[in-house]
Amino acid sequence: MAERFDVAVIGAGAAGLMCAAVAGQRGRSVVVIDHAAKLAEKIRISGGGRCNFTNREVGPSQFQSGNPHFARSALQRYTSQDFIDLVMRYRIGFHEKHRGQLFCDGSSEAIIAMLVAECDAGRVQWRRPVRIVDLQPQPGDGFRIDTEAGTLSAKRVVVATGGLSIPKIGATDFAFRTAKRFGIKVIEPRPALVPLTFAADAWAPFVDLSGVALEVDIGCDSADGSTRFREDLLFTHRGLSGPAVLQISTYWKPGGTLDIDLVPDVDLGRVLLGGKDASRLNLGQALAAHLPKRLAARWQQAQRIDDRRIAELPDATLARLADGLGGWRVRPDGTEGFRKAEVTAGGVDTAELSQRTLEAARMPGLHFIGEAVDVTGWLGGYNFQWAWSSGFVAGQAV
Repeated sequence: MAERFDVAVIGAGAAGLMCAAVAGQRGRSVVVIDHAAKLAEKIRISGGGRCNFTNREVGPSQFQSGNPHFARSALQRYTSQDFIDLVMRYRIGFHEKHRGQLFCDGSSEAIIAMLVAECDAGRVQWRRPVRIVDLQPQPGDGFRIDTEAGTLSAKRVVVATGGLSIPKIGATDFAFRTAKRFGIKVIEPRPALVPLTFAADAWAPFVDLSGVALEVDIGCDSADGSTRFREDLLFTHRGLSGPAVLQISTYWKPGGTLDIDLVPDVDLGRVLLGGKDASRLNLGQALAAHLPKRLAARWQQAQRIDDRRIAELPDATLARLADGLGGWRVRPDGTEGFRKAEVTAGGVDTAELSQRTLEAARMPGLHFIGEAVDVTGWLGGYNFQWAWSSGFVAGQAV
């Protein structure tokens, strides 16, 4: 005889643990099934081991989805303040690092321990590490789940196995395979919050700038014109990274162009032209007042402009230089892929799911939550908040 449960949660990550805890504390019999030996590894490694667990300001505008309003219901029903209150109840120290981003003072293990304690309070049972062999609907009686360790049955199944990002910690396509098997549409998954790369010949002039960082204003021509970010950019051997590039990567599409202002808040043309008469600075010195020295020198070389006093340079040359720095347009060749992507964009189509319960219309009793769904947040704790919120509403629904 198969063990019977009210709810089977497949995936013991952020969303799955939240869902299991909520459902269990509502009196449902819950089992969590996961193939990984380590629990919630993505929580463990996030934020440099301190877990950027949410953001003080969270709303639908900070998420990309085929339906930009889909996340609204869950985010309103379980807010960032709700999760902050839970963290405070467990006396986990935290601090605000940057633009509302909240991190643990100590190890992210504290968040995992908190979620496990919440599951234990709901008498959640565990089946891990164990792989699922088959998942089959049983008309009128929920689902049959065949695992390597035996067979279970559940009235409802919640798929919380995440996306394809960071395969070295066990990412799989289980959610997407399961959805497609039951005729549920999946938006093609792609790496998001990921460094962007360039063809070797195009990037050759910038290779030795690896490690140079600066604050920029960045957008891309395939995104909504209002979607721009002010964050730090980092040059790498293969292309561009840093928070600015990770943010825009979610919106960038192959073939698209990045529009980068390397000197935000500075009218560099006015500064250079206005200082011609009075300044005795060479161009390199003038540029280094607004840019990292290595970048200033390399930019000047790439433009083939002699390092003379700015008073000796033609106005047209200085204007062209300033325009290029204020509107650097480059076309990435690709991304660093899922191995370095922090999250997966795309996923189970929100048009297939209930906004309030995350249940699939085509397969009643089957829910998809967290990163498996086509809802992708900005860098800065937003994706964890989607995990908590979607897990909560599914836990309430089941």
